[in-house]
Amino acid sequence: MPFLQTLGYDVFNPLEVVPEFTCDIGTKKGEKIDYAIFKDGNPIMLVECKHWQQDLTLHDNQLLRYFHVSKAKFGLLTNGILYRFYTDLETPNKMDEMPFLEINLADLKASSIEELKKFHKTYFDIENILSSASELKYTSALKAVINNEFANPTPEFVKLFAKQVYGGIITPKLLEQFTQLVKRSISSLISDIISERLKTALKTEIAETEEPEKTEDEKPRENGVTTTSEELEGYFIVKSILRSKINSNRITYRDAQTYFAIFIDDNNRKPVCRLYLNSPTNKQFCLFDENKKEIKQKIETLDEIFNYTEQLINTVERYL
Repeated sequence: MPFLQTLGYDVFNPLEVVPEFTCDIGTKKGEKIDYAIFKDGNPIMLVECKHWQQDLTLHDNQLLRYFHVSKAKFGLLTNGILYRFYTDLETPNKMDEMPFLEINLADLKASSIEELKKFHKTYFDIENILSSASELKYTSALKAVINNEFANPTPEFVKLFAKQVYGGIITPKLLEQFTQLVKRSISSLISDIISERLKTALKTEIAETEEPEKTEDEKPRENGVTTTSEELEGYFIVKSILRSKINSNRITYRDAQTYFAIFIDDNNRKPVCRLYLNSPTNKQFCLFDENKKEIKQKIETLDEIFNYTEQLINTVERYL
């Protein structure tokens, strides 16, 4: 339930989140699925829950059986730690046996969070999700295959590379030698890539700490300024919206006495938005027009920032 709440759904609204949803299958009446998420009066996602220690399998699973008799386009199988999302990419109205997205709450990845955001109530769009579902499904499978090949190369994988550096016949003895050589080469290459990225990150960090001297007008007011967790949450929301358009390292902030400002490249000539959150009864979200004039919007919760996704992206595009 907290997971569904995080996605913006009201778990206490029986018209939005329906527990023990009835799915009649042929002569079987009164069969129930754990939860169904509704939108505009129709189910959009079926959810089946298992014990957190239980393995997730679709064999003899209710979710697999109920999918084809429901209007829901997505199925979610979870034990509270793993969340596996399914749809019907291979055969219409028949749920695939392989999930197109898997979220592990014990090992969250930024790329997974970006895909999970598409299921948020605020901008849930079936076509948008399906457009990336096929690619997600097969890239995940390919990554698993590549990972296995890197750890334990198959003869076919070894021969693919051996033939490009050795002109003779690949005998069983040579294949054994090349298997070890390929494993070592892969490990060495990965180490080199990581090392190079660390060097690049270090150079970037050094460059960022050596900021040019700012004029008096550019200096943030620091005396008595306390950055709140609410302001940081707003910053991360804006950052998550914009990271599809710009490297997240370029999205920065400065906290002042009366507002919390977000910039591109920490440049006051590239303002993105401002948050006015000091008043508990008058919270405001400020955008900028083409002349960099403030356009203030009153908000009740930080989730409302997602409503201005298009305007935020348009603002950043003006600076790119």
